[in-house]
Amino acid sequence: MDLSDEQWAILEPIFPTPKAQPGTRGRPPREFRDVLEGILWVLRTGAPWHDMPGRYPSYQTCHRRFQEWCDDGTLQRILVALREDLRLRGKVDDVESFIDGTYAGAKKGGAASDDAVPAMRRRSWRLQTALVFLSPLASQMAPATTSPSSSKPSTPPSSKNSRKS
Repeated sequence: MDLSDEQWAILEPIFPTPKAQPGTRGRPPREFRDVLEGILWVLRTGAPWHDMPGRYPSYQTCHRRFQEWCDDGTLQRILVALREDLRLRGKVDDVESFIDGTYAGAKKGGAASDDAVPAMRRRSWRLQTALVFLSPLASQMAPATTSPSSSKPSTPPSSKNSRKS
């Protein structure tokens, strides 16, 4: 599933200007749309970079651009824009999100790296990307994308459930 023309029209202004200009030496830069579709394929499937299908640019190009866009904030702006597009089309519900915080320790005699504090371990880029869509904090990243139904007023506790002293 590649980007639709409508989605690309939303994302195109986000991209930085290409480094190489026409008439200069070296290879011409790959189209941003092709590279982004390759990156999204890896993020969607969870496959290794080197398993990208041939219809996308080389995995080295996609991975290099992925790293550049992570560092300069472009990828975050892209994911927020895609999330907003999905929200407007009714494909994302802002009411409820879940994050799995499961940790399984190693059995006795496991590797020495299992002694590290789980919270201090480096998180994978797949998890960081998924958090954009799943985290309840996503509304802080894109405050305009929060729907009115996501902030429901709390009801006071009923008197039947309270204990009498």
